[in-house]
Amino acid sequence: MTDIVATNETILVAGGGISGMTAAIEAAECGKDVILVEKSPSLGGRVSQLYKYFPKLCFPTCGLEINLRRIKVNKRLHILTMTEVTNVSGNAGNYTATVKTSPRYVNENCTACGACAEAVSAEVDNPFNYNMNKTKAVYLPHNMAHPQRYVIDPGIIGSDEADKAKAACKYQAIELDMQETTIELNVGAIVWATGWKPYDAAKIQPYGYDRFDNVITSVEFERMMDPFGPTGGKLLRPSDSKQAKNLAFIQCAGSRDRNHLTHCSRVCCMASLKQATYLTEQYGDDEKAKASIYYIDIRAIDRFEDFYRKVQDDPKVSFIKSKVANITVDQESGNPILHGVDTEGYHRYSNPHDLVVLAVGMTPSVDISEIASGVSTDSSGFIQVNVDNGGIFAAGCASNALDVNRSVQNATAAALRAIQVVNKVSAAEA
Repeated sequence: MTDIVATNETILVAGGGISGMTAAIEAAECGKDVILVEKSPSLGGRVSQLYKYFPKLCFPTCGLEINLRRIKVNKRLHILTMTEVTNVSGNAGNYTATVKTSPRYVNENCTACGACAEAVSAEVDNPFNYNMNKTKAVYLPHNMAHPQRYVIDPGIIGSDEADKAKAACKYQAIELDMQETTIELNVGAIVWATGWKPYDAAKIQPYGYDRFDNVITSVEFERMMDPFGPTGGKLLRPSDSKQAKNLAFIQCAGSRDRNHLTHCSRVCCMASLKQATYLTEQYGDDEKAKASIYYIDIRAIDRFEDFYRKVQDDPKVSFIKSKVANITVDQESGNPILHGVDTEGYHRYSNPHDLVVLAVGMTPSVDISEIASGVSTDSSGFIQVNVDNGGIFAAGCASNALDVNRSVQNATAAALRAIQVVNKVSAAEA
């Protein structure tokens, strides 16, 4: 970090997900010096954890690979992983950003050979798979991780396991005495692209996420489908590892609810429609494979309408217009049982399913008010467009609940606004 020079003509991008990567690349390719900070060990954010995009059902590895290629060849773009912004002061054209970097315990000599991981036996929860399985305490975050460099879990520092990892490395890449560092960066503009996090499903008590093994979230379901995910790409119930063929998707799980999130997260309907198509991929023409989508209304607008109609025509998928009241469990089978009223027929139901997927809403990952005072946010914590924000611009899901396509467009706009700020600084000093 000490070799990075930042000036008031530098743009700081906070967050290395798809929005942050886009903003950083666009600004750097316009000839601006950019520092991109990401609190995780690698870039990619939530998009890297997806199995497929909607509506084309293509894999996100494609888009990420293109962005990574652009990043690697741009000398104006500097990346700091395991780094987060802890404080921002100043004003447009002259900000001081305090950034904190946590120790990785692995330096740039790492070739990602994996010898260090092979040498240890200790395991930790796997954050990339939402802690649904274990990974070695010395690990590569995921296959497309950038930088391609291992990480050592701090929990084994000072133990024999850490010493084993160090001894196994042929490239002097492991530094067990790394310490947390904090520096201040002088920058002219900031793109805030810290992304989103899933709403805590445990707060929706009637659905029993924290009590019932076979009630999971939409983001966890997405990782299950990935061949590199916790179940190797198989739809297996957490309770007994049996195949799940009768699925329920509950829309607006915590969203549009005065007790939880008042806003609509926009992507949840399309995410569940996409995930319903995974049944055919998994089971082919098996008649026992079926998905029931419990919904208030389906919000699939513009180009997504055709995809919605395609899913409606799938005989495996049925739609139940209802806000599920609560979930119980059949003790013998372990099946979750959904209770509620079908508002199209006004009859009560108690429907058993193998697995229930909660389409949880999106909330901002970071409360910017704790870091940069005076930035305008709405009641949900998303950053609003406001002239009083000065040279701080929100990108992607820091600005609102957005899908990938709209996040990229939004990030490009944020980059252009940041460029205008530093251009004014340059012109004033010319």
